[in-house]
Amino acid sequence: MLKVLMAGGGTAGHVNPALAIAEMIKEEHPDAEIRFAGNPDKLEAKLVPKAGYAFEPLRIEGFQRQINAENIKRNLKAAVYLMKSGSRCKEIIRGFQPDLVIGTGGYVSGPVVRTAAKLGIKTAIHEQNAFAGVTNKLLSKQVDVVMMTVKESQKYFPEAKKCMVTGLPVRGSFGRLTKADARKKLGIPEDATVVLSVGGSLGSKVINENVKKLLKWYQKDGRDVYHIHSYGTYKDYAHFIDECEAEGIRIRDDSKRMVDSYVDMPKAMAACDLMISRCGAASLAEIEAMGRCSVLIPSPMVAENHQYHNGMVLQNAGAGIVIEEKDLTGEKFINTIKDFLDHPEKIKECSEKAAGLHIKDTKERIMGCLEPLIKK
Repeated sequence: MLKVLMAGGGTAGHVNPALAIAEMIKEEHPDAEIRFAGNPDKLEAKLVPKAGYAFEPLRIEGFQRQINAENIKRNLKAAVYLMKSGSRCKEIIRGFQPDLVIGTGGYVSGPVVRTAAKLGIKTAIHEQNAFAGVTNKLLSKQVDVVMMTVKESQKYFPEAKKCMVTGLPVRGSFGRLTKADARKKLGIPEDATVVLSVGGSLGSKVINENVKKLLKWYQKDGRDVYHIHSYGTYKDYAHFIDECEAEGIRIRDDSKRMVDSYVDMPKAMAACDLMISRCGAASLAEIEAMGRCSVLIPSPMVAENHQYHNGMVLQNAGAGIVIEEKDLTGEKFINTIKDFLDHPEKIKECSEKAAGLHIKDTKERIMGCLEPLIKK
C-alpha cells in the first residue's frame, strides 16, 4: 500500500494545495494511505480532519524579524519548538513509514520534509507563489522535485535537482457554470455588465472602503452596472451594509447591488466580467481558470510581499492591472474601473490573456512529477 505524508499549513494558501494534491493521489491510487503533519493551532488542524485525513500535530512557529519585547518572547518559544521538531518529525515518519513526503510550504513543512530527505525517503515540494517562500527555497536543495505554479519562481531554485511548472490545482466547481447559467441563477440579465469584488474569506478593509466609493460613484454617475461584493466574515466588517446606507449608498432596495459577507465564488466568478481581488495564489489561479479580467490589489501584509509578485505575473501578461496599496486612492481606483467599463474591448482582451495563463493539465503535470517517485 502506498503511504504519503503531506506537510504544509499556516494559511489556506498552503493547506488547500496540499488537500488538492492528496485528492489527485487518491484518484490514481485509491488504496493509498495519506496523512498530514501540521500545527495543531493553525488552520490545517481544522481543514485536514474535515477532509477525512489523519492529522499528526507538530508545533512549529516562524521567527519574528522585528525586535521588540513581544517578539523576543515569540522567538524564544519558536526556538524551543524548533529544537523539539526534529525528534517529533522522526517519530511521525518512523511511525507512519511513508513512501513519499510532499511539502506545500509554511513553517511546518520545513522540518518534516528535511527529516524525510535525510532518512532517504523520496520528497517533493510545491511552491504556490511567484516569489518563492524561504522554507521552499531551503528545501529545494534537498528534495527530489520542485513543483511550481508559475515559471517566474524557478530562479529561486538554482540548486534544485528537478523543477517543473505544474500550475496550481483549482476546485472543480469553478468552470461548471456558463456565464449565462450563472446570471440566470443570480437574476442578472444576460447582457449586463457585472463587476465582482472580494478581499479574501475574511475580507479587506482597504477593498471594502474603495468599493464603497465605487458604489457611490455608480449611483452618482448613473452607471448601469451590476456589482457583487463579498465584504468578508471578519467581525469588524459586519456593519458594512449599514455604513453604506448611512452614507446614502442604496444597497437593500437596489437589485443591482448583491452585497454580503460571503458569496458563492464559483457562481459569482462565472457571472462577472471584471473582478477586483487580492493576489493570493489560489485566487489568481481561479481568475485564470475562469478567464476573467482583473484589477488586483496585493496585500502588503504578507511574507516578502509575495502577493505583489503574484499579481505582476498577470499584469506583465496583459491579463490585469495591479495597484499597490501605497499608490491606491479612491480616484485612481474609480478611474481604473471606469476605463474598463468605458472600453469593454479591454475587458475582453484581458480576459482572453488571463485564460491563456491557465494551465489546464495541472493534475497530469503534478502526477507526472510524483509517479516516478512513487515507483521508486
